[in-house]
Amino acid sequence: MLAFSPILNAYVQSDLFGKFIFFMLFVLSIISWVILLHKIYMAKKLTALNAIFEKQTKNSENLLSINITSNISYPYLDIYKSLKEKTVQILNKNRFFITDNKNVYMSTSDIELLDSHLDVQILKQTKKLEKNLFILPTVVTLGPFLGLLGTVWGILITFNTLQSQSLLNSNASILSGLSMALATTVVGLMVAIPALIAYNYLKNWIKNFRNDMTHFSHELLTTLEIQYRHVDLK
Repeated sequence: MLAFSPILNAYVQSDLFGKFIFFMLFVLSIISWVILLHKIYMAKKLTALNAIFEKQTKNSENLLSINITSNISYPYLDIYKSLKEKTVQILNKNRFFITDNKNVYMSTSDIELLDSHLDVQILKQTKKLEKNLFILPTVVTLGPFLGLLGTVWGILITFNTLQSQSLLNSNASILSGLSMALATTVVGLMVAIPALIAYNYLKNWIKNFRNDMTHFSHELLTTLEIQYRHVDLK
């Protein structure tokens, strides 16, 4: 509490515009922390759900017959549903051209089509994970600039006081201006530094998560290829 008392005193002693700068910095700090905590919660939840579903796919004998009971949307499940839908479309298309009762298979071009389809789905899931993430680098940039604005404004108030009043009567105003100038700089950095750390952490997590989705997609595609790809033994 003592560490924040100089900042609190600077806020109380500042003018209306100075209070507005403090308020904007406070809002930026709240926004960045809300985004960080929400993303961390989402990361833990999605990681747990993905692990459960990945285990379910590995234990399934037929990849297209997995029973989906969850109504919650998460990356691995969405990727699987999209892949299953596309695979069924391809198999139905191939079945249309079969004249006898032979089993239906997929060609090499069908597998390549599914691979491209999975890449698109991974990109969609990545965009979902990156939603609102642009706010953090905005806070990183805007925080110090608001702090600098407060610094310049506080110094401007100080010089204006020196010119308009006697030194004896202006001590309080001078100290108030200098206090606001220094405090807004400190608060601006206190807002920007955690936001920068949070942004780098989340970007690295999303990168690793995308690699996990790619690995999971390749496992699904490999399983489908083993089960449904046509092999000519002649």
